Amino acid sequence: MAKSPFMPTTGTSFERTGENSMIVNMGPQHPSTHGVLRLVCELDGETVVKCRCVIGYLHTGMEKEAESQTYQKCVVMTDRMDYLNANGNNLAHALAVEKLLGCEIPIRGQYLRVILAELSRIASHCVWLGTHALDLGAMTPFFYIMQQRELILDMFEMFSGVRMMPSWIVPGGLRGDVPDGFEVKVRAFLRDFPGEIEVVEGLLVENPIWRERTQDVGIMTGAQALELGCSGPIARASGVAWDLRKSHPYSGYENFEFQIPVGKTGDVYDRFLVRIAEMRESAKIVEQAMDQLPSGPVNTLDRKVAPPDRSELDTSMEAVIHHFKLWTEGYRTPVGEAYAGIEGSKGELGFYIVSDGTNRPYRWHERPSSFMNLKALEVLAEGRLIADIIAIIGSIDIVLGEIDR
Repeated sequence: MAKSPFMPTTGTSFERTGENSMIVNMGPQHPSTHGVLRLVCELDGETVVKCRCVIGYLHTGMEKEAESQTYQKCVVMTDRMDYLNANGNNLAHALAVEKLLGCEIPIRGQYLRVILAELSRIASHCVWLGTHALDLGAMTPFFYIMQQRELILDMFEMFSGVRMMPSWIVPGGLRGDVPDGFEVKVRAFLRDFPGEIEVVEGLLVENPIWRERTQDVGIMTGAQALELGCSGPIARASGVAWDLRKSHPYSGYENFEFQIPVGKTGDVYDRFLVRIAEMRESAKIVEQAMDQLPSGPVNTLDRKVAPPDRSELDTSMEAVIHHFKLWTEGYRTPVGEAYAGIEGSKGELGFYIVSDGTNRPYRWHERPSSFMNLKALEVLAEGRLIADIIAIIGSIDIVLGEIDR
């Protein structure tokens, strides 16, 4: 049998298994692959016989680049991996470095980290919901839910000056405290957000077209989720009640009350319902953190890690020298290795860092949730119609910047 000209570029063979089947490429420019994902599908009519993911079109070498940067400068690369969950990426990197350093973050700093991480989770889920609905032909929910994301990005811009990649959470704490007026914006958002979610639910939950396109499509059992290494909403939609914020609390999550939404069927519809419920729980966490937010410093008291207060730079030459050396030379971490994982918007997100005692990581590796979850697509697509692949990809919620990195 002659090989198809549409072969994956990874070197693995992909031949037709039947005489009547054909090989079709979907992507890497297809809008519903959410980036530059390429799928090589074997079809029997409109039924998917086999599906393989081909990645690497967005490879940037960020992990290798980080090994030539100081620990502070690695932060800006974490934003650009899963760019929809930038604060969560910052947090995972910071926790791993702080584990190496053995430094403690004040309670106010921890709670502000939680607020930023949960707002990022909501914003990421808003993008997922709006684009997922668009993929399946529902345009109206996109406009409603993206308005809520814009409000969150306004908050990020308020304290960092940028909307998507703030790099605000850093090893040792945060780049600074939140400005005046931040609490007012957060409280206003928390007041209106539940009602806005209900509007979107009213458009989709009982919508017969939406249910037909999502129910009993892309079913994944809990056992399959564990076997494939999946985590986050897609695992919880399959009944796996696993959330690092509960099982391995960090940054003070043990002080907040929230539920872990789980599904029963594990289909595209359940993944939709789980993420909707997660947005509500994230809003509850933010409200609790705002209510319990103490006064005090946001950065560690370890002066070799945290920069001096900016007010000191006008009056103290020692502070100027300290600031200069910290941002040009960085700090040295003890020899060793550390891993820190968080519950990101798409699942377990972690960083493994090996230190050789210098001011740069010897090895800097991300445990990417999108990359781990993507493998499920090959399993879920088999036996489904080619049109169902669109719904399944959207329900996994991938970001290629994190997959290829």
